[in-house]
Amino acid sequence: MSGAPLSRLVLTDFRNHATLTIAPGAGFVVLTGENGAGKTNVLEAVSLLAPGRGLRRAMPGAMARQGGAGGFGIAATVADDVAVATGTLASAPDRRLVRVQGAATPATTLPEWLTVLWLTPATDRLFVEPAGERRRFLDRLTLALAPGHALHATRYEAAMRERNRLLAGDRPADPDWLTALEARMAEHGTALDAARHETVTLLAERLATVPAGPFARAGLALIGEAVAADGFAQALAMGRRRDAVAGRTLTGPHRADLAVTHLDKGRAAALASTGEQKALLLGIVLAHAELVAERTGRAPVLLLDEVAAHLDPQRRAALFMRLEGRGQTWMTGTEIALFEGLGEEATRIAL
Repeated sequence: MSGAPLSRLVLTDFRNHATLTIAPGAGFVVLTGENGAGKTNVLEAVSLLAPGRGLRRAMPGAMARQGGAGGFGIAATVADDVAVATGTLASAPDRRLVRVQGAATPATTLPEWLTVLWLTPATDRLFVEPAGERRRFLDRLTLALAPGHALHATRYEAAMRERNRLLAGDRPADPDWLTALEARMAEHGTALDAARHETVTLLAERLATVPAGPFARAGLALIGEAVAADGFAQALAMGRRRDAVAGRTLTGPHRADLAVTHLDKGRAAALASTGEQKALLLGIVLAHAELVAERTGRAPVLLLDEVAAHLDPQRRAALFMRLEGRGQTWMTGTEIALFEGLGEEATRIAL
Protein backbone atom coordinates (compact mmCIF):
# COMPACT_ATOMS: atom_id res chain seq x y z
CA MET A 1 0.00 0.00 0.00
CA SER A 2 1.59 3.27 -1.11
CA GLY A 3 0.47 6.75 -0.11
CA ALA A 4 -2.78 7.60 1.61
CA PRO A 5 -5.88 5.60 0.68
CA LEU A 6 -7.71 8.94 0.61
CA SER A 7 -5.34 11.78 -0.25
CA ARG A 8 -7.72 14.62 -1.13
CA LEU A 9 -11.29 15.49 -0.16
CA VAL A 10 -13.27 18.44 -1.54
CA LEU A 11 -16.75 19.29 -0.27
CA THR A 12 -19.13 21.66 -2.03
CA ASP A 13 -22.42 22.73 -0.43
CA PHE A 14 -22.38 19.65 1.80
CA ARG A 15 -24.18 20.07 5.14
CA ASN A 16 -22.72 23.23 6.74
CA HIS A 17 -19.68 23.40 4.45
CA ALA A 18 -19.95 25.74 1.46
CA THR A 19 -16.47 24.71 0.35
CA LEU A 20 -13.85 22.68 2.16
CA THR A 21 -10.65 21.05 0.91
CA ILE A 22 -8.65 18.58 2.98
CA ALA A 23 -5.38 16.86 2.05
CA PRO A 24 -5.09 14.09 4.66
CA GLY A 25 -1.98 12.08 5.32
CA ALA A 26 -1.76 8.29 5.37
CA GLY A 27 -2.18 7.87 9.13
CA PHE A 28 -4.20 9.76 11.72
CA VAL A 29 -6.48 12.59 10.60
CA VAL A 30 -7.77 14.61 13.55
CA LEU A 31 -10.68 17.04 13.22
CA THR A 32 -11.23 19.36 16.18
CA GLY A 33 -13.65 22.19 16.81
CA GLU A 34 -16.66 23.25 18.78
CA ASN A 35 -19.96 21.41 18.59
CA GLY A 36 -21.66 22.37 15.34
CA ALA A 37 -18.39 23.11 13.52
CA GLY A 38 -19.05 20.30 11.04
CA LYS A 39 -16.62 17.62 12.18
CA THR A 40 -19.09 14.76 11.87
CA ASN A 41 -20.25 16.19 8.55
CA VAL A 42 -16.75 15.64 7.17
CA LEU A 43 -16.79 12.02 8.36
CA GLU A 44 -20.22 11.59 6.78
CA ALA A 45 -18.82 12.84 3.47
CA VAL A 46 -16.04 10.24 3.63
CA SER A 47 -18.58 7.53 4.48
CA LEU A 48 -20.43 8.36 1.25
CA LEU A 49 -17.40 7.12 -0.68
CA ALA A 50 -18.85 3.67 0.10
CA PRO A 51 -22.17 2.13 -0.98
CA GLY A 52 -25.24 3.02 1.03
CA ARG A 53 -26.51 6.14 2.76
CA GLY A 54 -23.49 6.94 4.89
CA LEU A 55 -22.97 6.99 8.63
CA ARG A 56 -26.15 8.97 9.32
CA ARG A 57 -28.26 6.96 6.84
CA ALA A 58 -29.78 10.24 5.66
CA MET A 59 -31.57 10.81 2.37
CA PRO A 60 -29.44 12.71 -0.17
CA GLY A 61 -31.83 15.64 -0.18
CA ALA A 62 -31.07 16.29 3.49
CA MET A 63 -27.32 16.62 2.87
CA ALA A 64 -27.32 19.73 0.66
CA ARG A 65 -26.36 22.95 2.43
CA GLN A 66 -29.29 25.15 3.29
CA GLY A 67 -28.95 28.35 1.30
CA GLY A 68 -26.79 26.61 -1.30
CA ALA A 69 -27.49 25.86 -4.94
CA GLY A 70 -29.67 22.88 -4.09
CA GLY A 71 -27.33 19.94 -4.66
CA PHE A 72 -24.01 18.93 -3.12
CA GLY A 73 -20.69 17.52 -4.25
CA ILE A 74 -18.02 15.30 -2.70
CA ALA A 75 -14.84 14.81 -4.73
CA ALA A 76 -11.94 12.66 -3.60
CA THR A 77 -8.66 11.22 -4.77
CA VAL A 78 -8.30 7.61 -3.63
CA ALA A 79 -5.87 4.76 -4.25
CA ASP A 80 -3.13 7.29 -5.12
CA ASP A 81 -4.67 8.74 -8.29
CA VAL A 82 -8.27 7.57 -8.81
CA ALA A 83 -10.84 10.40 -8.93
CA VAL A 84 -14.10 9.51 -7.17
CA ALA A 85 -17.05 11.88 -6.92
CA THR A 86 -20.56 11.67 -5.57
CA GLY A 87 -23.37 14.11 -4.98
CA THR A 88 -26.72 15.34 -6.21
CA LEU A 89 -28.02 17.84 -8.73
CA ALA A 90 -30.38 20.64 -7.76
CA SER A 91 -32.85 19.25 -10.31
CA ALA A 92 -32.83 15.80 -8.64
CA PRO A 93 -31.92 16.34 -4.97
CA ASP A 94 -32.81 12.82 -3.82
CA ARG A 95 -30.82 10.96 -6.47
CA ARG A 96 -27.20 10.40 -5.54
CA LEU A 97 -24.82 10.12 -8.48
CA VAL A 98 -21.41 8.42 -8.44
CA ARG A 99 -18.53 8.90 -10.86
CA VAL A 100 -15.13 7.21 -11.00
CA GLN A 101 -12.53 8.77 -13.28
CA GLY A 102 -15.33 10.89 -14.71
CA ALA A 103 -17.53 7.95 -15.75
CA ALA A 104 -20.92 7.28 -14.15
CA THR A 105 -20.95 4.06 -12.15
CA PRO A 106 -23.21 2.34 -9.58
CA ALA A 107 -22.35 2.98 -5.95
CA THR A 108 -21.88 -0.77 -5.56
CA THR A 109 -18.54 -0.47 -7.42
CA LEU A 110 -17.00 1.89 -4.84
CA PRO A 111 -15.45 -0.91 -2.71
CA GLU A 112 -13.11 -1.63 -5.62
CA TRP A 113 -11.28 1.57 -4.69
CA LEU A 114 -11.86 2.26 -1.02
CA THR A 115 -13.12 0.48 2.08
CA VAL A 116 -14.69 2.67 4.76
CA LEU A 117 -15.80 1.63 8.27
CA TRP A 118 -17.11 3.81 11.06
CA LEU A 119 -18.13 4.06 14.68
CA THR A 120 -20.33 6.93 15.86
CA PRO A 121 -22.07 7.65 19.16
CA ALA A 122 -25.25 6.24 17.60
CA THR A 123 -23.50 2.89 17.10
CA ASP A 124 -23.21 2.54 20.88
CA ARG A 125 -26.82 1.29 20.98
CA LEU A 126 -26.14 -1.46 18.44
CA PHE A 127 -26.62 -4.33 20.89
CA VAL A 128 -30.04 -3.15 22.10
CA GLU A 129 -31.39 -1.97 18.74
CA PRO A 130 -33.60 -4.14 16.48
CA ALA A 131 -31.89 -6.89 14.48
CA GLY A 132 -31.90 -4.77 11.31
CA GLU A 133 -29.27 -2.44 12.77
CA ARG A 134 -26.93 -5.34 13.51
CA ARG A 135 -27.46 -6.73 9.99
CA ARG A 136 -26.46 -3.37 8.52
CA PHE A 137 -23.38 -3.30 10.76
CA LEU A 138 -22.44 -6.84 9.72
CA ASP A 139 -23.00 -6.04 6.06
CA ARG A 140 -20.52 -3.15 6.27
CA LEU A 141 -17.97 -5.54 7.77
CA THR A 142 -18.74 -8.14 5.10
CA LEU A 143 -18.47 -5.63 2.27
CA ALA A 144 -14.87 -4.94 3.21
CA LEU A 145 -14.00 -8.60 2.61
CA ALA A 146 -16.43 -9.31 -0.25
CA PRO A 147 -16.85 -6.24 -2.52
CA GLY A 148 -19.67 -7.96 -4.44
CA HIS A 149 -21.77 -8.11 -1.27
CA ALA A 150 -23.45 -4.75 -1.94
CA LEU A 151 -24.63 -5.87 -5.38
CA HIS A 152 -26.10 -9.10 -4.00
CA ALA A 153 -27.87 -7.15 -1.24
CA THR A 154 -29.32 -4.63 -3.69
CA ARG A 155 -30.63 -7.29 -6.07
CA TYR A 156 -31.99 -9.47 -3.30
CA GLU A 157 -33.91 -6.60 -1.75
CA ALA A 158 -35.23 -5.43 -5.13
CA ALA A 159 -36.55 -8.91 -5.96
CA MET A 160 -38.08 -9.26 -2.49
CA ARG A 161 -39.86 -5.89 -2.74
CA GLU A 162 -41.33 -6.83 -6.12
CA ARG A 163 -42.46 -10.22 -4.81
CA ASN A 164 -44.10 -8.59 -1.79
CA ARG A 165 -45.85 -6.10 -4.07
CA LEU A 166 -47.22 -8.86 -6.29
CA LEU A 167 -48.43 -10.92 -3.34
CA ALA A 168 -50.20 -7.89 -1.88
CA GLY A 169 -52.02 -7.07 -5.12
CA ASP A 170 -55.77 -7.28 -5.60
CA ARG A 171 -55.38 -9.74 -8.47
CA PRO A 172 -53.68 -13.15 -8.33
CA ALA A 173 -49.99 -12.78 -9.13
CA ASP A 174 -48.49 -14.41 -12.21
CA PRO A 175 -46.97 -17.64 -10.81
CA ASP A 176 -44.22 -17.69 -13.45
CA TRP A 177 -43.15 -14.17 -12.52
CA LEU A 178 -43.18 -15.10 -8.83
CA THR A 179 -41.04 -18.14 -9.58
CA ALA A 180 -38.54 -15.96 -11.45
CA LEU A 181 -38.37 -13.48 -8.56
CA GLU A 182 -37.94 -16.29 -6.05
CA ALA A 183 -35.12 -17.76 -8.12
CA ARG A 184 -33.42 -14.36 -8.08
CA MET A 185 -33.90 -14.09 -4.32
CA ALA A 186 -32.44 -17.57 -3.88
CA GLU A 187 -29.40 -16.75 -6.04
CA HIS A 188 -28.51 -13.50 -4.30
CA GLY A 189 -29.76 -14.56 -0.87
CA THR A 190 -27.44 -17.57 -0.91
CA ALA A 191 -24.49 -15.32 -1.75
CA LEU A 192 -25.47 -12.88 1.00
CA ASP A 193 -25.74 -15.61 3.59
CA ALA A 194 -22.45 -17.26 2.60
CA ALA A 195 -20.50 -13.99 2.73
CA ARG A 196 -21.95 -13.09 6.13
CA HIS A 197 -21.13 -16.53 7.55
CA GLU A 198 -17.56 -16.33 6.29
CA THR A 199 -17.08 -12.86 7.77
CA VAL A 200 -18.50 -13.87 11.14
CA THR A 201 -16.40 -17.05 11.22
CA LEU A 202 -13.14 -15.30 10.34
CA LEU A 203 -13.73 -12.44 12.73
CA ALA A 204 -14.86 -14.69 15.59
CA GLU A 205 -11.75 -16.82 15.21
CA ARG A 206 -9.56 -13.74 15.28
CA LEU A 207 -11.26 -12.24 18.32
CA ALA A 208 -10.99 -15.53 20.22
CA THR A 209 -7.20 -15.42 19.93
CA VAL A 210 -6.76 -11.77 20.95
CA PRO A 211 -5.13 -11.56 24.39
CA ALA A 212 -7.14 -9.92 27.16
CA GLY A 213 -6.50 -6.20 27.07
CA PRO A 214 -8.11 -2.77 27.23
CA PHE A 215 -10.82 -3.63 24.70
CA ALA A 216 -13.33 -6.34 25.59
CA ARG A 217 -13.28 -9.45 23.39
CA ALA A 218 -16.50 -10.24 21.57
CA GLY A 219 -17.90 -13.62 20.63
CA LEU A 220 -19.83 -13.55 17.35
CA ALA A 221 -22.45 -15.82 15.80
CA LEU A 222 -24.92 -15.44 12.94
CA ILE A 223 -28.44 -16.36 14.00
CA GLY A 224 -30.92 -17.54 11.39
CA GLU A 225 -31.58 -20.46 9.11
CA ALA A 226 -28.77 -21.25 6.68
CA VAL A 227 -29.75 -20.40 3.12
CA ALA A 228 -29.31 -22.95 0.31
CA ALA A 229 -30.43 -21.87 -3.16
CA ASP A 230 -32.69 -24.81 -4.05
CA GLY A 231 -34.26 -25.14 -0.63
CA PHE A 232 -34.77 -21.38 -0.27
CA ALA A 233 -36.57 -21.04 -3.61
CA GLN A 234 -38.84 -23.95 -2.66
CA ALA A 235 -39.55 -22.47 0.78
CA LEU A 236 -40.49 -19.15 -0.80
CA ALA A 237 -42.87 -20.85 -3.24
CA MET A 238 -44.53 -22.82 -0.45
CA GLY A 239 -44.84 -19.72 1.72
CA ARG A 240 -46.60 -17.45 -0.75
CA ARG A 241 -50.00 -17.56 0.94
CA ARG A 242 -48.48 -17.03 4.38
CA ASP A 243 -46.36 -14.12 3.16
CA ALA A 244 -49.34 -12.56 1.38
CA VAL A 245 -51.31 -12.58 4.65
CA ALA A 246 -48.33 -11.20 6.60
CA GLY A 247 -47.61 -8.54 4.01
CA ARG A 248 -43.90 -9.39 4.00
CA THR A 249 -41.48 -12.25 3.34
CA LEU A 250 -41.07 -14.29 6.52
CA THR A 251 -38.02 -16.35 5.61
CA GLY A 252 -34.60 -15.49 4.23
CA PRO A 253 -31.30 -13.77 5.06
CA HIS A 254 -33.12 -10.48 5.69
CA ARG A 255 -34.31 -12.07 8.95
CA ALA A 256 -30.82 -12.95 10.25
CA ASP A 257 -29.28 -11.41 13.35
CA LEU A 258 -25.74 -10.97 14.66
CA ALA A 259 -25.40 -12.37 18.19
CA VAL A 260 -22.60 -10.77 20.23
CA THR A 261 -21.34 -11.91 23.61
CA HIS A 262 -18.75 -10.60 26.04
CA LEU A 263 -16.28 -13.50 25.88
CA ASP A 264 -14.45 -12.77 29.11
CA LYS A 265 -17.68 -12.45 31.11
CA GLY A 266 -19.74 -15.03 29.25
CA ARG A 267 -22.86 -12.94 28.77
CA ALA A 268 -24.77 -11.25 25.97
CA ALA A 269 -23.46 -7.85 24.89
CA ALA A 270 -26.94 -6.40 25.40
CA LEU A 271 -26.52 -7.07 29.13
CA ALA A 272 -23.10 -5.43 29.37
CA SER A 273 -22.56 -1.95 30.75
CA THR A 274 -22.43 1.04 28.43
CA GLY A 275 -18.65 1.20 28.79
CA GLU A 276 -18.27 -2.50 28.09
CA GLN A 277 -20.46 -2.21 24.98
CA LYS A 278 -18.27 0.64 23.68
CA ALA A 279 -15.17 -1.50 24.32
CA LEU A 280 -16.76 -4.50 22.55
CA LEU A 281 -17.55 -2.40 19.49
CA LEU A 282 -14.05 -0.98 19.37
CA GLY A 283 -12.57 -4.45 19.72
CA ILE A 284 -14.70 -5.77 16.84
CA VAL A 285 -13.85 -2.87 14.53
CA LEU A 286 -10.13 -2.96 15.31
CA ALA A 287 -9.90 -6.72 14.80
CA HIS A 288 -11.88 -6.45 11.58
CA ALA A 289 -9.68 -3.66 10.22
CA GLU A 290 -6.60 -5.82 10.84
CA LEU A 291 -8.31 -8.82 9.22
CA VAL A 292 -9.20 -6.79 6.13
CA ALA A 293 -5.67 -5.45 5.78
CA GLU A 294 -4.20 -8.95 6.01
CA ARG A 295 -6.60 -10.57 3.56
CA THR A 296 -6.88 -7.81 0.96
CA GLY A 297 -3.56 -5.99 1.30
CA ARG A 298 -5.50 -2.74 1.77
CA ALA A 299 -6.29 -1.25 5.16
CA PRO A 300 -9.77 0.24 5.47
CA VAL A 301 -10.33 3.90 6.23
CA LEU A 302 -11.64 4.12 9.80
CA LEU A 303 -13.96 6.92 10.91
CA LEU A 304 -14.14 7.24 14.71
CA ASP A 305 -16.53 9.99 15.73
CA GLU A 306 -16.05 11.28 19.29
CA VAL A 307 -14.48 7.98 20.36
CA ALA A 308 -11.46 9.44 22.17
CA ALA A 309 -13.63 11.55 24.47
CA HIS A 310 -15.33 8.45 25.89
CA LEU A 311 -12.12 6.55 26.69
CA ASP A 312 -10.02 6.92 29.80
CA PRO A 313 -6.37 7.99 29.20
CA GLN A 314 -5.09 4.39 29.38
CA ARG A 315 -7.55 3.06 26.80
CA ARG A 316 -7.06 6.13 24.62
CA ALA A 317 -3.30 5.55 24.56
CA ALA A 318 -3.89 1.85 23.80
CA LEU A 319 -6.19 2.79 20.91
CA PHE A 320 -3.61 5.14 19.38
CA MET A 321 -0.87 2.52 19.76
CA ARG A 322 -2.95 -0.20 18.12
CA LEU A 323 -3.90 2.02 15.17
CA GLU A 324 -0.42 3.42 14.60
CA GLY A 325 0.84 2.44 11.15
CA ARG A 326 -2.32 0.47 10.29
CA GLY A 327 -3.90 2.77 7.74
CA GLN A 328 -5.83 6.00 7.70
CA THR A 329 -7.95 6.79 10.77
CA TRP A 330 -10.14 9.88 10.98
CA MET A 331 -11.07 11.01 14.51
CA THR A 332 -13.09 13.91 15.85
CA GLY A 333 -13.13 15.74 19.17
CA THR A 334 -13.84 19.08 20.73
CA GLU A 335 -10.58 19.17 22.68
CA ILE A 336 -7.14 19.17 21.09
CA ALA A 337 -5.72 17.73 24.30
CA LEU A 338 -7.48 14.41 23.61
CA PHE A 339 -4.99 13.73 20.80
CA GLU A 340 -1.72 14.78 22.45
CA GLY A 341 -0.57 11.17 22.32
CA LEU A 342 -0.37 11.22 18.53
CA GLY A 343 2.90 11.90 16.71
CA GLU A 344 3.75 14.89 14.55
CA GLU A 345 2.85 12.89 11.44
CA ALA A 346 -0.87 13.14 12.22
CA THR A 347 -2.91 15.50 10.04
CA ARG A 348 -4.57 18.02 12.37
CA ILE A 349 -7.44 20.14 11.09
CA ALA A 350 -9.28 22.76 13.14
CA LEU A 351 -12.82 23.50 11.94
